[in-house]
Amino acid sequence: MTDEALLARAQRVWAALSGTPVTFTTSAIEVAVSPQSLLCPSGWVGIVVMGNAVIATAPDDSAAEIVQHALNGLPVAAMTDTAAVCDRLPINETLGPATLAYCDTASFRPVQSSAVQTSPADHTDMRTLLARVPTEDADESGLAGITSPAFVVRSGSDIIAAAGYRAWPSKTAHLSVLTAPAERRRGLARVVATAAVAAALEDDLLPQWRARPEASRRVARALGFSELGSQLSIRLMTADSHAGRS
Repeated sequence: MTDEALLARAQRVWAALSGTPVTFTTSAIEVAVSPQSLLCPSGWVGIVVMGNAVIATAPDDSAAEIVQHALNGLPVAAMTDTAAVCDRLPINETLGPATLAYCDTASFRPVQSSAVQTSPADHTDMRTLLARVPTEDADESGLAGITSPAFVVRSGSDIIAAAGYRAWPSKTAHLSVLTAPAERRRGLARVVATAAVAAALEDDLLPQWRARPEASRRVARALGFSELGSQLSIRLMTADSHAGRS
């Protein structure tokens, strides 16, 4: 599959997640009203740039109008730039931006290892791993939400690295990877992620790697993922909160 085909497939994934008919546009941003959008948390504005095109959703007409007016004319590449967006909008909180990367069978560069085992996603040892890492790391990994089995490396009886994926709409496998802090920089993330990506591809799913930390992005690139887009979620400042800050 070419990068163009991967890009088209990724765009279809995020268009479906918007919860309303949307089209990626390379010109002026078009903000769709979609209270059920999965581009962002409920009540937030979601912006996804994929290639040189963008889609956006807002929870209501008022928010959509505010965002449409404020971001109209902003280059597509800057639509998920926190500083650029905050400069134009009254924002209370942001999530992201996160890079969106994808691979297929042709681009996948697996790391061979005999150390990987399979574990139920809800195994006690998985919960122990999540409890051992900083809460921010556990949340960033998304490992608690995987629907696949977990692919793990152990030291003795302890899981020190794990990966898996959550089944998303449009036959997408949303990857999650986590390594215990004391075991990092040993290549374990690539080892367990290889097993998870291979399982997703075997099931004809599109592996998706969403990351903010550069270390996570490096792992994805090493495995053959191409960074095709980015995602930013914003919570607009309400009239009440704006008055409280004035």
